Amino acid sequence: MAEDEFEELYEDAPCGYLTTRLDGTIVRANRTLLALTGYPREELVGRSRVQDLLPIGDRIFYETHFAPLLTMQATVREIAVDLKCADGSRLPVLLNAVMKERTPSRPELVRICVFAATDRREYERELLRARQRAERSETEARELARTLQRSFIPPVLPRVPGMDVAGLYRPAGQGDEVGGDFYDMHEIVDGWALAIGDVCGKGVEAAVVTSLARYALRAAPIRESSPAAILTTLNQVLLDEKAGRFLTAAYAQISPGTQNRFRLTLSLGGHPSPVHISRDGLGRIGHPGTLLGILKRVKLTDVEVELLPQDVVVFYTDGVVEARGHGEMFGEERMQDVLMAARRGDAASIAARLMDEILRFQSDVPSDDIAMVVLKIED
Repeated sequence: MAEDEFEELYEDAPCGYLTTRLDGTIVRANRTLLALTGYPREELVGRSRVQDLLPIGDRIFYETHFAPLLTMQATVREIAVDLKCADGSRLPVLLNAVMKERTPSRPELVRICVFAATDRREYERELLRARQRAERSETEARELARTLQRSFIPPVLPRVPGMDVAGLYRPAGQGDEVGGDFYDMHEIVDGWALAIGDVCGKGVEAAVVTSLARYALRAAPIRESSPAAILTTLNQVLLDEKAGRFLTAAYAQISPGTQNRFRLTLSLGGHPSPVHISRDGLGRIGHPGTLLGILKRVKLTDVEVELLPQDVVVFYTDGVVEARGHGEMFGEERMQDVLMAARRGDAASIAARLMDEILRFQSDVPSDDIAMVVLKIED
């Protein structure tokens, strides 16, 4: 290749070229660099240093990092800085530099390749903005999840004379997704109603069904009197609304008697039977029923039991026994052992003890939502 062709390749290369002394003084610049920055050659060559073309922040970086690295390694690659252009604007660039050793005919020189990086820098900024938007969206989603979930769990359970009541809820994982577990307890004409349920799945669709179920169970007693009839109504509501999700639910009516005795009437729609701890030991209440929201006809049964002083009843969702840790499930046997050991405490301490054991079993990261309501009859 002829000398004039080499010169043309240098001057009109697709990137800018600078040759400087060790102190940064520019001794040569190609036409591409001049076109990128808008400076005339005579303003740069022999009169300006590379650091003079940098904003203050990049100049400090050049003097404290770029130049020392170049001295130690004789090469520096892909350093992102801005160049101050002749018109006052700033040009994002990437710098690659190599240091040429001194020879008898010339001093040590630094050769710098300057790549315009306007599009790349904008892409990086857009990535940063997208990440910030995603982080904000994630934060907002978590807050929305917490707000929705709070609407499914009453902040305070009602005061029932002669009965100690406590409820606990713990969402799966980090709690940043709306779950389908819910519980509720409120006063009715001749006592109190208690409902607990678990909607299949998570997310917004599950939240819609959870909300629908919770309020349907509150409205149904206006027309229906028995727990089985109320769950049947809920099943019809889910089918009529084409909810697209099934759920399990337990619904109980609690009526006060004399001398701190209560009558509990219960129906189960595919839900785990509550645990009943009495002076006779540990047992279960209820007959298994049909899942709700799938079939037009469901088989549901009312079961009635008398609760005596010091009796404990524990309603729970399947996140209790199906909690996974150490390659196995928490299981009913562990749950029963915990409840028997904790039964002499009040309702809140029983619920807390069971929740603590489940979380410890899963290293404090539950694999599923956990909901429970504990009733304890006072002396």
